[in-house]
Amino acid sequence: MGPSLTFLYFAYGSNMSSRRLCADNRAPSALAVGPGCLVGHRLVFDKIGMDGSAKADCHYTGDTADIVEGGLFRIAEDDAHALDKAEGATDAKPGYRRIEVAVSTGSGVVTARTYLAIEKSAVLLPYTWYLNHVLVGAREFALSAAYIARIEQQKTIADPDSTRTVREIGIYA
Repeated sequence: MGPSLTFLYFAYGSNMSSRRLCADNRAPSALAVGPGCLVGHRLVFDKIGMDGSAKADCHYTGDTADIVEGGLFRIAEDDAHALDKAEGATDAKPGYRRIEVAVSTGSGVVTARTYLAIEKSAVLLPYTWYLNHVLVGAREFALSAAYIARIEQQKTIADPDSTRTVREIGIYA
């Protein structure tokens, strides 16, 4: 049997948390490679989530001063469909679309897959547990202190579904 096929994935939202990304219904084969950044994009929380809250989006601006920091993972191609499904990229009305991007790293530029939001809303806020996933991942990849501080400033709301909150926070127990 030949070597398994893999791809690089650039995570900038809740999937930066390896505990979240490596869940059985996402990409259990994911291995952290290191931090990276996407120039000409800005992190916003405007993607309309399936639960009615805002999720992270890597919004294209074209301005080289705008940079999204994130984490690179190497993932088995066998996990691609499950990750697409978890990200809503396989739905009849998808929430994200999968694209390939040029990610800058400490050792050069690499091509990686990521997801960009399709359905957006400027009025929604992320749930507190969701922003926690983003912050856990940002710290896991040792993103810049200034970038983490900006994420920490993001306003959130409590999830009205307390069972979901317990489940989401519980992955770190």
